[in-house]
Amino acid sequence: MLKKFNLRSQQKRILVLILLISFIFCALLIRLGVVQLINGGWLQSKAADQWTRDLPLKAERGKIYDSTGSALAVSYTTYNVYTRAREIENPEQTATYLSNILNLKYQNVYNKITNKSASEFLIKMQVEEEIAKDIIDKNLSGIYLSQNTKRYYPYGDLLTQILGFTTIDNIGQAGIELYYNDLLKGIDGKSLVQSDITGQQLDNTLSYYIPSIAGCDISLTIDAKIQLIVEQALNKVMQEQKAKSTTAIIMKANTGEIVAMSTKPSFDLNEVPRDNPSLLLETVKNKAVVDVYEPGSTFKILTMAATLEEEKANENSRFYCGGSCTVDGERIKCWRSIGHGSQTLSEGLANSCNCVFVDLALRLGLDTFYNYFSAFGLGQKTGIEISGESAGIIMNKDIAKRVDLARMGFGQAIAVTPLQLITAVCAAVNGGTLYEPYLIKEITSPDGQVLEENSKVAVRQVVSKETSQTLNTMLEGVVSKTGKYTFVSGYEIGGKTGTSQKYENGSIARGKYVSSFIGTYPASNPEYVMLLLVDEPGAGAYYGSVVASPYAKEIFSNMFKYLGIEPNDPSLASTEEATIKMPNLVGLSITKAVKTLAELGLQYEIDGGGLTVTNQLPPANTEIKLSDTIVICTE
Repeated sequence: MLKKFNLRSQQKRILVLILLISFIFCALLIRLGVVQLINGGWLQSKAADQWTRDLPLKAERGKIYDSTGSALAVSYTTYNVYTRAREIENPEQTATYLSNILNLKYQNVYNKITNKSASEFLIKMQVEEEIAKDIIDKNLSGIYLSQNTKRYYPYGDLLTQILGFTTIDNIGQAGIELYYNDLLKGIDGKSLVQSDITGQQLDNTLSYYIPSIAGCDISLTIDAKIQLIVEQALNKVMQEQKAKSTTAIIMKANTGEIVAMSTKPSFDLNEVPRDNPSLLLETVKNKAVVDVYEPGSTFKILTMAATLEEEKANENSRFYCGGSCTVDGERIKCWRSIGHGSQTLSEGLANSCNCVFVDLALRLGLDTFYNYFSAFGLGQKTGIEISGESAGIIMNKDIAKRVDLARMGFGQAIAVTPLQLITAVCAAVNGGTLYEPYLIKEITSPDGQVLEENSKVAVRQVVSKETSQTLNTMLEGVVSKTGKYTFVSGYEIGGKTGTSQKYENGSIARGKYVSSFIGTYPASNPEYVMLLLVDEPGAGAYYGSVVASPYAKEIFSNMFKYLGIEPNDPSLASTEEATIKMPNLVGLSITKAVKTLAELGLQYEIDGGGLTVTNQLPPANTEIKLSDTIVICTE
């Protein structure tokens, strides 16, 4: 029996078929659109990788210059050696030649030039031009060279921590090289050749060349000649004072420009000690911005500035020091155990009397003193263009006691970086304005266009010009005890020494000190401020006046010669400083020893609280200058 034809059922089937075909067609259109419009570029790139072989062309890394245009970091052309195993005709002979000329192990080279699991292998990077030319002349099949660049530092170990260094493939690892790596590295290029499915180059096919783009050049505020003067002095400090490390900064007081900054020990940037990671990490660290320390008496400059600004005392106010003072039941010693007696504020600064500065801190009070900490930028990063900057350590005001406040007055119970301290001191002596410190003068593109040009940035006014002027007069008096213009003969210099104890595991480390000196020139209106630190001097003395001050004099003197700065008093500069033989003080009472030195016009420091001299520096009969500082050691 025949089934009855159902027209309605047949139409439904046709409709479903049409819809199915339409859906498939739309899906194919969508897929085609995705392939062509969305993934087209990626697929073309993958296809190009399959039928081309490329050799990278490293971009030339940007140069780094000092403020005078001297090159501090440059790049020169080297070559990378590659092999394509499928094209090698004589692997034994090729491996022997390459291992000899490139100073590589034969088996390692042989394994690479016979390994056909990849289209090509890198044999060695950073091959010098002479060796590369020899390889090219040999015309070995399957061996290719691509252009690379290698970093070179013309001054060797100068500016080790500032410049930093790069990896073998030119990636910045420390210092400016790391901080500005994205600007310095440039954009790599490459050369492309067409190849078959096995990776062999096809003859008579197109080659493509995409040139590299060089990195930007950077000019620093550093003057390499002044930096050299500083580093030579620091090397002397390390040798003569047997120090653990030493750090120095020279900054322009009215702009914040870093003229010189160095830490010793260091290393030659062309021979980075990569095989000794602990040594590398310690010597590449820029202690001027990373490490914190208790500043000791150099901090008294800031306490004095706050006191004068708040009119809590003036230079003629009188104070008494009996060798110690008591705050909240705790005895705080002055460095001179027999005391300074009655003295003016100016004399208290010149004598570096702790008791005076305890009094000043208490007069200022916790809230006011902490406000000045903030105003001077303490406890905050300066924003210098170096990675790893520390913010310093300031006790939480809510838990600080009066005795803590008293110790902060003379530079204890507070920790700063050397950069923070010199930046704050510049504000205290330059007329009262805090400036941001900076290292970068300008950044230029490869075609010479200036992309960034830095200039001074005033953060805030901290103290008045009148306060700065008064403070500058007082600081000149600190270093001119033997007469005006005598710190560096003929030149107007102000300054302050400092000596602070170090802590280990929360308690004082016996016999470990940081000796320091901070100096200003010219004293009446400073243009340059210098800070010099000596960490753990081991030659016997540890006072800043003995350990740090003489080297600061040397730096200032050589800097004046280089800059052609004439003395304020030519008559003093033209005469050699008088010398005398050091008297024998051992066995004398402290009173008689002090009287002897005073009659000779010599400055002195007293180490210890005894009544009899047990040792002295320098030893008896040593030839000394009248500007030298003598250390009297007591029982």
